[in-house]
Amino acid sequence: MSEVVRLHGTREDTLWAVVASLGKTDRIAEIFPNRSAALADRSWREQQVRTYAAFLRGSTQPVPRYSVTPIRRADLPKAWRPLPALGFLRGKFV
Repeated sequence: MSEVVRLHGTREDTLWAVVASLGKTDRIAEIFPNRSAALADRSWREQQVRTYAAFLRGSTQPVPRYSVTPIRRADLPKAWRPLPALGFLRGKFV
């Protein structure tokens, strides 16, 4: 019994990415092993944007939009790092 059996139809290198979008620019905000965790993170990020909406408008920071999409581990940029909740650090979209 040395044969490996996959119970689910998904590939091991497939992850779920929360993607932050500003205009035509997309950045991977965070990655998760399953879709439900990615959806929960997207909801949390959207809630943070709603909470800080007045701050964002007052500081003229653009408001990121979030989506969830599958991504292969091989497609992650080499120097990828998670984004902060509002999608920017030190006044610029990371």
